[in-house]
Amino acid sequence: MDGFFDLQVNGYAGVNFNADGLTAEQLHHACERLAADGVGGVLATVTTDPPERMIARLQTLVELRARDGLARRMIPGFHVEGPFLNPETGYRGAHPPEWIRPPETDLMHRLLDAAAGLTRIVTLAPERDEGLAVTRMVADEGIVASAGHCNPTLDELRAAIDAGMSMFTHLGNGCPDRVPRHDNVIQRVLSLAGRMWICFIGDGVHIPLHALGNYIRAAGADRTVIVTDAVGPAGLGPGRYTLRGKRVRVGDDLAIRAPDGPHLMGSACTMPHNLRNLTEGLGLSRTEAMRLTAANPRRAIGLDGAYVADADARAPTPSA
Repeated sequence: MDGFFDLQVNGYAGVNFNADGLTAEQLHHACERLAADGVGGVLATVTTDPPERMIARLQTLVELRARDGLARRMIPGFHVEGPFLNPETGYRGAHPPEWIRPPETDLMHRLLDAAAGLTRIVTLAPERDEGLAVTRMVADEGIVASAGHCNPTLDELRAAIDAGMSMFTHLGNGCPDRVPRHDNVIQRVLSLAGRMWICFIGDGVHIPLHALGNYIRAAGADRTVIVTDAVGPAGLGPGRYTLRGKRVRVGDDLAIRAPDGPHLMGSACTMPHNLRNLTEGLGLSRTEAMRLTAANPRRAIGLDGAYVADADARAPTPSA
């Protein structure tokens, strides 16, 4: 397997992986479109909702994937993002606060069981994980425990890393617009970059490109992963769409916003769009950019050997 690898895909090409009633045809269509965009694999991402719905959605993904060869190839696993997040405004992002809860080992076991051994990443707030019990449990299962939508102190973050946490989910997002100048979650994570993988959304909107360049240099190319955090309208281009029952608009920048407001509601960007941002916007070589979008994501979840040296030559030239 080669090409891009995206650790955070909530949906694609009009298909929402978090929709109740996801069909085999829809999942196959999303996988076809991802493959056409040069993506070799993704982690289908299930996000915060009532626990029974999250469990049912994971079970559905397992069942549909098992019946579809393309889906098995394109989706080697899942990313469970929530519900164990920080509920404070800004840190919770778009996750519904009524369903966010402190980490619980019993519920974590139920989510992992529903995913039938396919969970690759669990994102949680380490400062809410009493005794770091869930962090340790996830890491002991060989799953990447990732901090995200959180605000741990430096000591809490160090303790979580010591307990097995090895990644941070979309740094620079899932935090308030206004934070203390120096002692904030972004600076704390970057100070520990040598001990964890750090993921960034590469659309140029969730993080302006000049800031993204600074973050990549601070984190180091060997520990940086670029994701899309794509939702259902990803890959469809600018326009107006329905996302989880709400009307949204996708602008020319491929960010998703409410029709009557400027606030972000997700990303409709693609990996070729990310590649263009890295090469044309930040001046990285194609090989350097493919490290962040293909090699590093696989290494971060233990899919070593899945990336070949000339994968960049087979990735599509970015045009959108």
